Amino acid sequence: MKRYIIPVFIPHYGCTNECVFCNQHKITGSQTTVNEYHVRKIILDWLERLNYAAFIEVAFYGGSFTALSIEKQQELLNPAYEFLKQDKIQAIRISTRPDAIDDLILRNLILYGVSIIELGVQSLDNKVLKKSCRGHTKEDVELAVAAIRKYANFKLGLQVMPGLPKDTLLKGLLTIRNIIELKPDFVRIYPTVVLNHTKLAKLYCENQYTPLSLDESIKYCSILKILLDNHQIPIIRMGLQATENLNSANVLAGPYHPAFGELVQAEIFYLSITKFLEKINLYKKNFLKQEIIIFHSNRLTSKIRGNKNSNIKKWSRIFPYFNLKFSQEANEKNFIKIKCDNQIYTLNINLISNI
Repeated sequence: MKRYIIPVFIPHYGCTNECVFCNQHKITGSQTTVNEYHVRKIILDWLERLNYAAFIEVAFYGGSFTALSIEKQQELLNPAYEFLKQDKIQAIRISTRPDAIDDLILRNLILYGVSIIELGVQSLDNKVLKKSCRGHTKEDVELAVAAIRKYANFKLGLQVMPGLPKDTLLKGLLTIRNIIELKPDFVRIYPTVVLNHTKLAKLYCENQYTPLSLDESIKYCSILKILLDNHQIPIIRMGLQATENLNSANVLAGPYHPAFGELVQAEIFYLSITKFLEKINLYKKNFLKQEIIIFHSNRLTSKIRGNKNSNIKKWSRIFPYFNLKFSQEANEKNFIKIKCDNQIYTLNINLISNI
């Protein structure tokens, strides 16, 4: 069954402080005050275009939903809950801060049919959180997760932001290890980009902050994805969603790319196939100059070849003595087949993260 998300953007609603990286108006492309009327109209407009034989979810993005007053939360949730009771939508999702969760808030969310909560964690290193002006601590995250887990009604998502001020690869790995221990139902990974008109932009212009390069961020996030994959924790989004407002004019610096998630997947395929080729190089010295054919399904072509054939170019430099060829075929979608020395080896892409 197809899944659709009806997005309702509430930029800066409920936010009690301004994080160094935050310019929600540019991220969401919305600056409009949202009320019950707007929410109902947004949902109706989307439903007119969507196929009802689908799983449809209303998602409140931006701001910190549960930091709003209970009355405002009820106002915004009410039209979504009406459509939920009529079975015109199947789920309601909200995003919020870890320090804006308690039992009263959670019971209210249950009353209005909310079934998915996303927490903007960003990091689980207190020094990184402080430097980023998050206004909450690692301990706040742990308390919020424990409170949410008391209720079976909710699926829990955690959002992280590699590359924040004072962040390092080691701190990022420790954050992901702690995320794994918290056992969320899913994760979003948003590498830190420098948006105009933010505190981070000021730090960047004053040479007090250096963002990750695109290449660094791809390698960084590849490691994080491998760790999460190994614990069966899905990543539902990697990299900021491309919008008309999120473009080169608004992104001052940092690893923004509209297809960032695919670049990370391509890096993981590169690492996996490279490991296989290294084994051939080690154990089959007599195989040099002979043909190696990598068979793959059409849908994997860009991931295996890399952006602008970057993976192929790197393999050509590293293994100049291999005659590498690539062939698309209608094989099982979860497998890559590699033919060499008249033998065919199969790589299960579901296990490629175990490299």
